[in-house]
Amino acid sequence: MTLDAAVEPPRELLPRHIAIVMDGNGRWAQQRSLMRTAGHREGAKAVRRIVKACSERGIEVLTLFAFSSENWRRPRPEVEVLMNLFLTTLRREIRRLHTANVRMRFIGDRSAFAATLQDYIAKAEQRTAANTGLTLVIAANYGGRWDIAQASRRVAEEAAAGRLRPGEVTVELLHQYTCLADLPEPDLFIRTGGEQRISNFLLWQLAYTELYFTDRLWPDFDVEALDAACAAFASRQRRFGQTSEQVAGVADA
Repeated sequence: MTLDAAVEPPRELLPRHIAIVMDGNGRWAQQRSLMRTAGHREGAKAVRRIVKACSERGIEVLTLFAFSSENWRRPRPEVEVLMNLFLTTLRREIRRLHTANVRMRFIGDRSAFAATLQDYIAKAEQRTAANTGLTLVIAANYGGRWDIAQASRRVAEEAAAGRLRPGEVTVELLHQYTCLADLPEPDLFIRTGGEQRISNFLLWQLAYTELYFTDRLWPDFDVEALDAACAAFASRQRRFGQTSEQVAGVADA
C-alpha cells in the first residue's frame, strides 16, 4: 500500500508493535541540493514526531532500524556523521523520553561502537527501564541474520555445556534467544522511501507481519502517514495459516 491519507483507526484496531525501516534521508537531501547529512538530521526530527504519535495512540512497541550492520560500508564521513548524530540525539532525548514514560531498548552488536556511545546506550536503558509506556527499540549495528546467528550460537553453547539436548531445540526455544523474545512480534512493518524489501531487518520476527510500503521519504513521514499505515493494517485480515472462514468464526465467537 502507498496511500498516505487516512483517519486514525480506533485504538482496538491499532497494531501493538510497529517496526519501521526509515529510508530516504539521503534522497530527501539530494532533492534539495543539500548534503546527505542534512537529510539524516531532518530524519531525526521525524523520529521524534513518530515516537510521540505512537505514545499518544497507545502503541506498545516501536522498533526503528537506525543503523544496519551493512551501513558500515557507506562512505566514512557519512558513517562518522551518523555516529555523532546518534550520540547527540541520545544525549538530548533521554530526559524527554524518560519524562514521557518511554522505555528504551537497543538491539544489535553494540561492541563496534565507541565507548562513549556504548555508555550512553547503557544509561538510556537503565534510566528508562521501569517506564511503563511505549517501548522504543532502536536497532543499531543490527542485522536479522546476525540475530538468528547469535541466538543459534547461544543455543549451541547450552548444548555444549550439557544443559540442552539437540532434540530439545524447537522454534519456540530458539525464539527465546532472539533479541525481542520478551516483546510481542511486530504486527506492522513500514518502509519509507519507495523501496519494497526488508533489507535484513527482523528476519525472524517478521514471519507473519503485515508489510506496508510508502513512497514518502523518511523526513517527510508524519502523523498523517502513520495513520494511513495503521488504517491499511486495520483493514487487513490476519489469518496466520487459517482460512478466512476460520478467522471469521473466531471473531464471531
